[in-house]
Amino acid sequence: MSEVVLPEQQVERGVPGKPIVLVVMDGLGGLPHPDTGRTELETARTPNMDALAARGSLGMTVMVKEGITPGSGPGHLSLFGYDPTRYVIGRGALSALGVGIELEAGDVAARLNLATFDDQGRVSDRRAGRPSDADAARVVERVQKAVEAPEGVEVKFIPEKEHRVVLHLRGPGLGGAAISDTDPLETGRTALPVQALDAGSKATATVVAGILDQTRRILADEPRMNGFLARGFAAFERIPSMDERFGLKGLAIAKYPMYRGAARLVGMQIPGVPKSTEDTVTLLEKSWGKADLYFLHFKDTDTKGHDGDFAGKVSAIEEVDALIPRINALRPEVIIITGDHSTPAIYKEHSWHHVPALLASPWARPTGAEFGESACRAGDLGVIHATDLMPLALAHAGRLVKYGA
Repeated sequence: MSEVVLPEQQVERGVPGKPIVLVVMDGLGGLPHPDTGRTELETARTPNMDALAARGSLGMTVMVKEGITPGSGPGHLSLFGYDPTRYVIGRGALSALGVGIELEAGDVAARLNLATFDDQGRVSDRRAGRPSDADAARVVERVQKAVEAPEGVEVKFIPEKEHRVVLHLRGPGLGGAAISDTDPLETGRTALPVQALDAGSKATATVVAGILDQTRRILADEPRMNGFLARGFAAFERIPSMDERFGLKGLAIAKYPMYRGAARLVGMQIPGVPKSTEDTVTLLEKSWGKADLYFLHFKDTDTKGHDGDFAGKVSAIEEVDALIPRINALRPEVIIITGDHSTPAIYKEHSWHHVPALLASPWARPTGAEFGESACRAGDLGVIHATDLMPLALAHAGRLVKYGA
């Protein structure tokens, strides 16, 4: 899949009005429940999304390539119209941006999990019991005060959310960030060693290994949060903004920092941090009229999928559906509802399956009566790459001019 490149003359910049709302239910895609044959989305009572489906276009999206299981970063970049195989952004950089760090070229960031290690050094809980934000912040502050930074390197630990922490490194003592994850992805195993994946990253890998060793000693007397697992190492490089590429001023409303980071990476503004699902739409209402594209992120669908909680994921979808009338009341020209990947509850992890997508506008060709995987497979859009959603949104919003004579 090549990147969507719109010729400069095709983007009609400065078009007043005609806003676009992109609703992302994280991990939306699912698999049929063995007892009913219906996915979480098909099981959920979604009268408001179904009404949009009845006047909209339906389809299924591929986030990266067929058979490839996407992370949340690549999934969101695809939805924003950026080929994730060209713009390879590690989760660490997205998390760092999400917690408000102003990254500079050459900075290295990683996503850390507070974890529990037993007396033998084996991981007994990869998320340290999902501590509260306050408990995690206490431990992170303890580490920050005690850690000794290597010469020529600034080291910062920043709490993200619950067990999630950002490691930010800056300085001439660093190299590249091609470094392997230390998370073994299952309990009962020791953390994986820090390894450089290319010659240019050896200096950074040495720095990281030393820092992680220090944190184990600093936190040795903590009963649960007594170490870190690292993943998603990234060296920061600026990429073109959505305004530069598509003539869109974006605004992002997301509870979790990493998704705010993905939005900041492409130049979106952050009006505030919602405290709840409902608060996400309240912030949208307060911010209406300040942007061309409004990105709303809802996390609970993914969380419940990872928990294997089929009914919980159904409820999370229904909670978002109840807010759709408030979004409709703002009269956006285009509403897109989709996910950044599939997290089927019966699978408990991200998967490679296609993701259902709904695009509602006055110019859609309706093909279905409900929003669900089966209806989307038969929909007007067919199976498309997720990067195609942004040009479609621009076209439906009247923001593209004719190409050629």
